[in-house]
Amino acid sequence: MTDELTQCIAAGKITHPDAEKLQALSPGSYCKHRSWGFGRITEWHLLTDQIVIDFVGKKNHPMQLHYAVETLVPIAENHILARLQNDPETIREEAKKNPVGLIRMILENHGGAATVDEISEILVPAIFDTASFKKWFDTTKKKLKADGHFEIPTKKNFPIKLQEVKVEQHHRTLEQFHASRHPKQQVAAIDALIKTLDASTLSLEELQIVIRHLDDAARRAERLHIAKGLELLLARNEIARFHKELEPASSQPSITEFLANTLKKLHDIFAELPASKYRRILKNFPTVFPQKWQDQAQQLLRHAEPRLVSEIFYLFKEHKSEADFASILARMIQDRSASSDLLSWICEERKKAFPEFINSELLSAIISSLERDMHLEGKKGNRLQELLFTDRELIADLLASAHDDIARNIIRKIMMSPVFSDLDRRSLLARILKIHPELQSLVTGHQEKEHSAARDENLIVSWKSLERRKNEYENLINKLIPQNTKDISIARSYGDLRENFEFKSAKEQQTVLLRQKGELELLLNRARGTNFENPDTSVVSIGTVVSLQDKVTEEKEVYSILGAWDGAPEKRWVSYQAVIGQALLGHAQGDVVTLPAEKGDRSMIIEKIEPFTENIES
Repeated sequence: MTDELTQCIAAGKITHPDAEKLQALSPGSYCKHRSWGFGRITEWHLLTDQIVIDFVGKKNHPMQLHYAVETLVPIAENHILARLQNDPETIREEAKKNPVGLIRMILENHGGAATVDEISEILVPAIFDTASFKKWFDTTKKKLKADGHFEIPTKKNFPIKLQEVKVEQHHRTLEQFHASRHPKQQVAAIDALIKTLDASTLSLEELQIVIRHLDDAARRAERLHIAKGLELLLARNEIARFHKELEPASSQPSITEFLANTLKKLHDIFAELPASKYRRILKNFPTVFPQKWQDQAQQLLRHAEPRLVSEIFYLFKEHKSEADFASILARMIQDRSASSDLLSWICEERKKAFPEFINSELLSAIISSLERDMHLEGKKGNRLQELLFTDRELIADLLASAHDDIARNIIRKIMMSPVFSDLDRRSLLARILKIHPELQSLVTGHQEKEHSAARDENLIVSWKSLERRKNEYENLINKLIPQNTKDISIARSYGDLRENFEFKSAKEQQTVLLRQKGELELLLNRARGTNFENPDTSVVSIGTVVSLQDKVTEEKEVYSILGAWDGAPEKRWVSYQAVIGQALLGHAQGDVVTLPAEKGDRSMIIEKIEPFTENIES
């Protein structure tokens, strides 16, 4: 112990135990405070009962000796926080070359256990940004599992634990499987176990226990969680291949039994299955539905996403029934029952399968499907609509053999369809005109009518409300949409998009934001600002104040007829597009007008029409 500390003890400034703790907080050493984080001791002023610490973001901070002893935790020079402060480049290199060793060091510095959030707090933003850390840790976690010295929890908020004794991954996963109670957890554990198994990994007795457990779990899941029950049976069948003694007996549950007895619709079951397991379930269809497996597959096609469509096509190929599959597609295209996902698959696979369907009839079916999806909150047509614009050769392929009359009909459909924004519509029409330039006049004439209609539908608004809408649009473009794009990117890095709530939520928000963007652009293009000066007061017009009297009760009311976005009920300001505004516009003093009331209508006499003189800014 230093002479200074001995003198402080003798003077009664600190106790002997406190002095021993303070010895570890000598100048140049590192420490951590629960509120201010990492710091370095710079000076002792024991005569004035103080030490000085440089915290990150709080330099030269003085602290009383007894308070420092109570609140500061000494940190060794080889601690991760000290190393990050002194040599971040080495830590950055270690994160790249030896991520398992870096996690080991962090856990050792934290008493052998730390949560993902605690690890993130150490490495972000010093080494990674948030998105990069998530991606790095997802890769590192696989290496931690393979190492065997780390206990990886199933829940994010539970700590990762460092273990002295190496535990083989398959034994750890087997323990998790036996401990799991919910079908979702059981499927995740058994799938992880299968990845580590070979014929010699587990004994026959251990495998028999696993299979019994899988049979029992599948039976329990059959009614409420049939998709998970099917996944458990797939896992059982895969494990059974290791030994002949494990081959399922007729008394054990089977995939065909589950499918034959289920009351749940097949497309609902497949909606809950991972795409990687579609084929193994589909191959049971001919056994489960021997006389009508094609009918069942056709029903499934109506709701199938593109990956499932591919697997259904593979099923038909396996049974040499490609012609039957083509016949089903032809009927669905012709009667417009093909889903947007099925149409997407046909377009994407057009150079590999069924090129005979790539024609104007398919394009008509695409437009019909997009219009149908638009009434289902616009969620299902996004993939098909995106394909229509990103695949630069698709329109040319679809109309390659179309006669002028057919192309003319397609142009009319596109011009009349509510699905496309003005910009998208122009893009499609431009591609068609490259193939059929002789139809230019049809497109030009329609666009001239559109411009004329737009001029007739101008929105009259105050400058103040126009400014508010512009600010709303700027916020959308510069803040909300870029942030949403970033959120989607981060959520995508979380993995498996089928069960990624953050990704689905961000994509749904994107749909809302883009719809708002389109609506605002349309409104702003039509908006015409005014300050309501010099209105025509010979009749009720925009920018006038109307005084009325009820013919029956003789009650008086006053309304100001203002712009489309200027309604303010508390001030009796009425938009000219509102019901009251429409009822009053064009009427002169002395006219009797009918206005809506809580119970029926009421007759009002226009007593006076004056110009609006209030400040719209207020």
